[in-house]
Amino acid sequence: MRDVRAAQAHYRDRLGFDIAWYNDEGCIGAVSRDDWVVFLRGTNGPIVPQVCWLFVEDVDAAADDLASRGADIVDPVSDKPWGLRQFTVSDLAGHLFHVFCDL
Repeated sequence: MRDVRAAQAHYRDRLGFDIAWYNDEGCIGAVSRDDWVVFLRGTNGPIVPQVCWLFVEDVDAAADDLASRGADIVDPVSDKPWGLRQFTVSDLAGHLFHVFCDL
C-alpha cells in the first residue's frame, strides 16, 4: 500500500473491518473482521494486485453490507459455474477479494 493508515481507514469505512494495529517503524498494520485478518504493508515500489478468497455464510448479506458502505464491487453477486455463489470487491490498491459461499 502507498499509505497503510489510509488503507486501514478504507478497510474500516468501506469494507467493515476494524483497525487492529499499526507499527510506524515497520510501516505495517492489520485490519480484522470476524475471523479474517489482513496485513497491510507500505511500499514506495510497484504494487502488484493480489487476489484473496473470503468464505462467508451469506454472500448476499455480505454484498448488501459492503454496497451500503460504498465498497467498490467490481463483479456483482452471481452463481458461478464452478459451484460457488460469489462477488468481487476491490480495495484502494486494486487487490481483489472474491467473497463466496458454496452453492
